[in-house]
Amino acid sequence: MTHSIAILGASGYTGAELVRLIAGHPSIEIKALSADRKAGQTMAEVFPHLRHLDLPALVKIEEIDFGQIDLCFCALPHKTSQAVISALPRDLKIVDLSADFRLRDPAAYEKWYGNPHAALELQKEAVYGLTEFYRDEIRSARLVAGTGCNAAAGQFALMPLVKAGVIDLDDIIMDLKAAVSGAGRSLKENLLHAELSEGYHGYSMGGTHRHLGEFDQEFTKAAGRDVRVQLTPHLLPANRGILMTCYVRGDAQEIHDTLAKAYADEPFVLTLPFGEAPSTHHVRGSNFCHVGVVADRLPGRAIVVSAIDNLTKGSSGQALQNANLMLGEDETSGLMLAPIFP
Repeated sequence: MTHSIAILGASGYTGAELVRLIAGHPSIEIKALSADRKAGQTMAEVFPHLRHLDLPALVKIEEIDFGQIDLCFCALPHKTSQAVISALPRDLKIVDLSADFRLRDPAAYEKWYGNPHAALELQKEAVYGLTEFYRDEIRSARLVAGTGCNAAAGQFALMPLVKAGVIDLDDIIMDLKAAVSGAGRSLKENLLHAELSEGYHGYSMGGTHRHLGEFDQEFTKAAGRDVRVQLTPHLLPANRGILMTCYVRGDAQEIHDTLAKAYADEPFVLTLPFGEAPSTHHVRGSNFCHVGVVADRLPGRAIVVSAIDNLTKGSSGQALQNANLMLGEDETSGLMLAPIFP
């Protein structure tokens, strides 16, 4: 059976990544692609690396016949998806890649994103899209909210540990390094080559990063008590990749064993041998996540590191993984591409 899909916001990085992945999917066909400023252009004009594919031209959202669509990927900017998705058919399956439905508490959404939630009824049915921890709920969902890429990296490193209670929940320090494509494709002065390259700096420091809302929500739910982590993000002069380094209190070997057991049957999350740490190089362009544990020289402390590609496992690959479940396909379909190296 072939499923017809639409991608809204196909002219952005996550939209292009969805197209790249779906091109190798055996049972999904792209029927419609939307863009705003680039409507009327072809994908070959917007993304020349996709010119070999036979794709529909970019159109405005209102030009799409959703009656012919089985599932819609919504790769629109934050604060846009709520209004757009509210206007879509109520029986249409949707995977939203924005932040608009990630936070279950409307007050938390307003706190972290600065405006009231505009689709409260839809929020009630949205399922958080971290596949490895919400697989059953995603399979039967109509609306799935893709996670933040940084939030995904942190949860892969720590979620099984929070659930098992093998680390001190009051002493978690997360040090994030994120590549520039996570900031999107729009022009920003601080992302110009001359201002970004050959440098490395922190941003959203002191507990202001929006993905903290997801950590608060998911770790608190997993632990059954309030959990607040300390997070410092840094911007790397690289195109792809997230490296999340977590400093925790606990027995390093027990921490490694807990992660290895939790991910033993997961197709995309690999626990490295004890004492090894991952690299963004080793997951680039793939839907894989590598997690490593290293014992600290200080007794009772450990370092947990995860690496993902922010555009794939952190966003578009995660979205396709969720769509596979929603459409009754094999979860790994179209996603077993080996990482690109070097």
